[in-house]
Amino acid sequence: MNMNIKNQIELTRSVRPYLPGGPGNVTNPRHLSAAGWSAFFPSPLKQVALKMNVKLALLVASALTVSADQSPMAAAASPAKNVVLVHGAFVDGSGWKGVYEILKKDGYNVKIVQNSTESLQGDVAATKRVIDTTTGNVLLVGHSYGGAVITEAGNDPKVAGLVYVAAFAPDAGESVGQLNGKPAPDATNPPMLPPQNGALTLDGSGFQAAYAADVDPVTAGSMADSQVPLGLEALSGTITHPAWKDKPTWYIITTKDKIVPLSLQRTMAERANAHIKEIAASHAVYISKAKAVAKVIEEAAQNVGSVEK
Repeated sequence: MNMNIKNQIELTRSVRPYLPGGPGNVTNPRHLSAAGWSAFFPSPLKQVALKMNVKLALLVASALTVSADQSPMAAAASPAKNVVLVHGAFVDGSGWKGVYEILKKDGYNVKIVQNSTESLQGDVAATKRVIDTTTGNVLLVGHSYGGAVITEAGNDPKVAGLVYVAAFAPDAGESVGQLNGKPAPDATNPPMLPPQNGALTLDGSGFQAAYAADVDPVTAGSMADSQVPLGLEALSGTITHPAWKDKPTWYIITTKDKIVPLSLQRTMAERANAHIKEIAASHAVYISKAKAVAKVIEEAAQNVGSVEK
């Protein structure tokens, strides 16, 4: 470096102690030496190369971060080994016995929620308490009115997917009562008795024909005589955010259903962009066709981490 140029490079007192050639540097106590200047402030060419190396390093790091943390495969949930079953109106959790036994035999961790069916809010809370007892992701399965329960409870971060079994799948602001009251060309008239103490039941004499036509008479009779009343608050409870908008969804449509019209089932399943399986069965398909229902549940559990919503 030219000596005249070098001599023009004078350091202030505040900077000088921290740079080559500062106090204690016997080579040049007042001015930065040519060697020191070159080492501390690289040439323009070196600066460009340094910037390029830094940018390249940042790009590589960014790519690795995206690859590791943000790729679709990394973000997707793994296959679900936990299955939580939610029953519907007029019955209790014992009806899941056949499905439960198949899933357990095949290695799944299975829990059955005992809903009071008094209010949607209470049933969602009961379902979340069961979800909280699990370790790992969960496949949430709901039958009939239980579909409304999983629609709300399915927003829990542990829930990886949903399976609706002849179930109601309300949208935001909708209730089971609103869906059930929509005109349908194939609508039936279940033998509903007038409300008593804020709850509904079905007439026992018409229970099997309406609810469980393909279930043996003894079992259907027992179901009719052990009905769990459906609270009007459960019927009128609305959804805040439907989980089926965000989670992979499956829907079992029952083509011989006398409780939820076939046209309504198809509308709800299509609206939820669900993987659809039709079974020729009554509303009590989870009892009469337990193997077929369990098969759909297992397919959903195995694929919940690899399918797109």
